[in-house]
Amino acid sequence: MRKQPNQLAYLLPNFFTASSIFTGIYSIISSVEGNFVLAAWMVLLSLIFDGLDGRVARMTNTCSQFGVEFDSLADIVAFGVAPAMLIYLYAGVDFGRFGIMSSALFVIFGGIRLARFNVMTGESEPSVFIGVPIPTAAVFISVLVLLFEEYSFLADYKLVILLSALVVAVLMVSNIRYPSFKKVDMDKKHMRRTFVAIVAVAMIIFIYPVEGFATFFVLYIIYGPILSLIHLYKRSKLLK
Repeated sequence: MRKQPNQLAYLLPNFFTASSIFTGIYSIISSVEGNFVLAAWMVLLSLIFDGLDGRVARMTNTCSQFGVEFDSLADIVAFGVAPAMLIYLYAGVDFGRFGIMSSALFVIFGGIRLARFNVMTGESEPSVFIGVPIPTAAVFISVLVLLFEEYSFLADYKLVILLSALVVAVLMVSNIRYPSFKKVDMDKKHMRRTFVAIVAVAMIIFIYPVEGFATFFVLYIIYGPILSLIHLYKRSKLLK
């Protein structure tokens, strides 16, 4: 007979979800105060809390519909509103209505992405994502801000951040497939290569944290469109 989890165990994943909301709000306040570096790092911290709540719920067998809904509401704050405020106050404020539009579409399309994910996802974890996940899009924007703050010569090119926000917003609601790391192949023959790859990436990020994160997320974002173009090319060759 399967043992029922303690009632207090249900609080643990919700605590991580609440922590994600808190760091998202802290990011918004930091953006308003002009501390854009802290605001960007708070979005990355929200990503960690967001990753923990679902895993803890599955480990403790405390998954619930309430937790799913709470997590979605947390995501729209931490990965929708917080990065949108960062986008506007860091770059969009200098571009008038275009800056407002870029920030607004990021939240709107992020909300659509979350709604579609909730409708399409069943009990099992997806092996691929349809469209860029909203946490990935949020962290991508945050890392761009960190990169611009790291290299002062990029200050004159803040339009890139607005254009990037529009691109990832569209990618969120696209049908382009992205790999999900929730189902990593832990077969023994792949374990060593996976471990070496993780250690190598961790060391690069440790030495060059901003550049390392930026490289990883840029490659992830462009992976989907490139793979789709390759599939389209192969399909057109077969039809000839």
